[in-house]
Formats: sequence, C-alpha cells, structure tokens
Amino acid sequence: MLAAVLVTLDSTIANVALPHIQSSLSASSEQILWVVTAYMIAAAIGTPLSGWLANRYGRRPAMVLSVGLFTLASVACGLATSLESLVAFRFVQGLAGAAMVPLSQATLLDVYPPEKHGQAMAIFGMGSMVGGIIGPALGGWLTETLSWRSVFLINIPFGSLACLGMALFLPASKPDPKARFDLAGFALLSTFLASLQLMIDRGQRLDWLASPEIRVEATVMALCGYAFLVHVFTTPQPFISPSIFRDRNLTVGSIVATLLGVLVFGAMPLIGIMLQQLLGYPVLLAGLVQAPRGIATLLTMIVAGRLMGKVDTRLLLALGVLATGLGFLAMSGFSLDTRQSDIVLTGILLSIGSGLIFVPLSTIAFSTLDPRRRNEGASVFMLVRNIGSSVGISLLNVMTLHNASTVRARLVEALRPDNPATGTLDFTSPLTLAALHAQAGARSPISTPSTSCSCSASSSSRSSS
Repeated sequence: MLAAVLVTLDSTIANVALPHIQSSLSASSEQILWVVTAYMIAAAIGTPLSGWLANRYGRRPAMVLSVGLFTLASVACGLATSLESLVAFRFVQGLAGAAMVPLSQATLLDVYPPEKHGQAMAIFGMGSMVGGIIGPALGGWLTETLSWRSVFLINIPFGSLACLGMALFLPASKPDPKARFDLAGFALLSTFLASLQLMIDRGQRLDWLASPEIRVEATVMALCGYAFLVHVFTTPQPFISPSIFRDRNLTVGSIVATLLGVLVFGAMPLIGIMLQQLLGYPVLLAGLVQAPRGIATLLTMIVAGRLMGKVDTRLLLALGVLATGLGFLAMSGFSLDTRQSDIVLTGILLSIGSGLIFVPLSTIAFSTLDPRRRNEGASVFMLVRNIGSSVGISLLNVMTLHNASTVRARLVEALRPDNPATGTLDFTSPLTLAALHAQAGARSPISTPSTSCSCSASSSSRSSS
C-alpha cells in the first residue's frame, strides 16, 4: 500500500508546485508542462512492461528495483538545477513507478486467501486512490511552507521504508527464466501509448488536428496501434497475450474501469481548476477543501471490503454508480455563488461512490483469473484505467473550453460602438460586468436596450460559471 501511495501521490503533488518551479527554473508556460507530460508518458510506457519484469525476474526483485529507482529519481528531481534535468528525472521517475501499483495489487491478491480479496482490494484502494486525493493539499502546504523541491524530497523516507519492507517481508515468487521478451510488440505498444499521451496532453493547446504536430502524433498512434494488434494475433509469444481476455471477469472489469476512468477520474481535475481560477481560493485552501474526499474514500473502502462476500457485489457497484451520478448531478449546479460546504459535501458523495465502485470492481476483475497471469492481468487492468483517465481529462477539458468560448461569444456579441445600449462605453479600457451594470443603471429600466444587455450578460455569466 505504501508503494501505491508513493506513485499516486507523486502523480498529483507536483502539479500545484508548477508555477513555483516555472519561476525558479526560468521556464515558459509551454516548457513547464513537460514536467507533467514526461511523467505521464513514462508511466504509460512502463505499465505494460511491469508484468513481464515480474514474470521474468520475480515480483520481489522487480518491486524493490522499482521503489529504489523511484526514490533515487525523486531525490534527483528535488536537486535538479535546470528544466532539462528535471524533465529527464521525471521521466525516470514515471518509468520506475509504473510497476509499483499493478504489482502491489497482484501481491495483495496472492498473500490473501480468496475470501479476503475484498478486504485486500480495500487496502490497495486506500493507497491507489487516497494518495491522489491528498496530493494537492499536501503539495500546496509543502510548496508554501518550504519550497517546490520538498514535494519530491518527501518521497525519501517513505520510499526507503517501502523498499526495506519489501526486501525483508515480500514473499518470493518463482521467476521464469524462459520468458521471452517481445521487443517488437513492446516497441509498437510503447510508441502507440507515447503518441496517444502526447496528443492528449498537447492537443488542446495546439488546436488539435489544425497542428502538424498533432496530425503526426495521431498518424503514428493509429499505425502503431494497428501494427500492434496484428503482431499480437500473429506472433507465438506476444508481449501481451490476447488469451488473457478470455477471462470474462477481467475483460468486463477492464471495460468498466476504462469507462469510469473517462467519466469519474476525468472530472476530478476540474474541481481544483474551478476553486483556484474561478473562485480565487489559495492553493492551500483549495487542497483543504478537497481533503475530506480522501477521508470519505478511505472509510467507504473499509466498509466495502467488509461487505464483500456478505452483500451481492453487483448491489455495491449499483450503489456506487448511483452515488457518483448524484454527486455529478449536484456538481452540474455549481456556480460562482456555490458555498464551500456544498463543494465539500459533493466531494464526499463522489468519494463514497468511488469507494463502493473500486473495491468490488477490482475484486471481480481478478476473481477467476489464473494466479499465474495476475502480474500481466494487473498491468493490463491498470493500463486501460489510466488510458481512460487521460482520455476523460482531455475530453472534458475540450468541452469546458468550448462551452466557455460559446458563452464568451454571447457576452460580447452586443458590445459594439454602433449599439445604442453600449455606444457610450469606453472600449479602450478593460470592460467588466460592473461597467455594463453601471451603463444599464444610467438608463431607464423600462424596456431599454441596456437593461436587456445587462440581464443577458448576467445570465450568460451564470451559465459560464
């Protein structure tokens, strides 16, 4: 669980420190985003590789190596003196951390008997989900009280403890020296994932297919994806065997995990953006407002783990989906007047839904899978969930910016010098809604154009928020 906390925590904790890193290393807004992009690309490439490493060399050596390298890369990130070195060390960090989450899950499934798999997945979920939830709050506090370097250096004690604990107590698994490494399959899959991640991360900033870079990435992604599928079904020992998807529970669980990644995990970053950019919350306060979600997730997962085997798993999943739907329904009414308590309560409701979904889904996905295929199965399950999250974040970001552009067009369409309602406004100075209200107040409120303009602007502003 500690290994899972390290990875999920580090995937979000650095995001809030990006402005401080940017000013410290004299980077542009475009350049600083590579600190996040490099980590995500490396994690996508390394996730499917983790299953083969565990099969070939044994799970304990693979885990100890991953945690040790991840900790050393964290130290290097904290001591980086240039943007280039920081991006390079973040790539190493993402590559090393990719194996820690799926192999932690496979380990827990092995050391617990089948009747306690629900409790095991609750333990795993506390690490893999809570770490990502408390990351923004912890990152904001460390950045404000110490420096941006502390968000990386904090991994030293926990990474060292996890590495030592695994070396001493992790049960040894039998390695398979005959496991052949499918270099062609790995190269095709890695190129596909890297192109997909680059296109998702940079598409919105570069106007998607209007950019030559995005067109190249989309073409490479499509060609490598097709070539990988052909290779998988024609080579004797593929990098990811398609036979693993003959297990119905793993296949259905992976599909549901992908969809939930798009819908649930894709929407979470928008909360932080709204709190800081629209409501004006400081970084630390924005993190603290989201902190109760972590507590609710932790408690819900413990309860869900206890209920596994006593309550129909499908009922737990249904309740989780219902709670998540109600939470997003409440979020659809958020505006600039939304109270802090409403944001906290909605976050708790979403966390309850996530906890009730994650534990049963993870347990069902591996319930009938051959234990010898768990390393590979856990890697595939985590990979498709991460892809769903990346696609969801990009898709919802595109929708948000499109809607904002539409509402902005409605706000300014009547602001013309030839419009009697706004003709006396000073268009050479910044135009605000306060100026529109003042203009409206200067006229008669009875059926005047300015009153209509003010009301339309107010209504559109509410729609935009």
